[in-house]
Amino acid sequence: MKRLPIGILGSGKGSNCRAILERIRSGDLAAEARLVVSDVLDAPILDMAREFGVANAYLPPGRFRTRLEPKIEEQLVKTLRDSGVELVVLAGFMRVLHEPMLKAFPHRIINIHPSLLPKFPGLEAWKQALVAEETVTGCTVHYVDERIDHGQILAQREVRILPNDTVESLHARIQVLEHELYPAVIAEFCKKYNEASQQVGGWRE
Repeated sequence: MKRLPIGILGSGKGSNCRAILERIRSGDLAAEARLVVSDVLDAPILDMAREFGVANAYLPPGRFRTRLEPKIEEQLVKTLRDSGVELVVLAGFMRVLHEPMLKAFPHRIINIHPSLLPKFPGLEAWKQALVAEETVTGCTVHYVDERIDHGQILAQREVRILPNDTVESLHARIQVLEHELYPAVIAEFCKKYNEASQQVGGWRE
């Protein structure tokens, strides 16, 4: 079975990255992590990549707070292509991607968000759900487009909000489901990649 080459982008601790790398190492996920990239020099996700023996790189983000400078985003495209990446997986990457990446990897960039999108996009979505007195929230895997937490939804899992939930307890339960859902969605891409690799012209989502 051919392994789907993936690149993982993250800005922080990388708990979803760990869940993915553990599934790959155990043989449960037919993917190959070619590269982990972070826009934060000392991000724990880069240490995690080293722990799993995965190539890793720091990407200087430039002068903007929420996006990459165009030349830097083009550099990111080249880095991922040079590594043979076919699917880009965002794992807590705090930058909005724009044309260079979206054009280079059409329907090949996915993200996971801790709410039932389209509800509660943006930061601390679990806190937003609590403040709004929701009874159910969850997590969503979606394609990435030029808007924040907006692209086509691929899969969702629900988490019931308990009467005694705190911000921390709710977030922890959502993360448990994230660590199950994200590898499961990537596994579907792996399956399609394998099926398409046997056809002329390669794979298209």
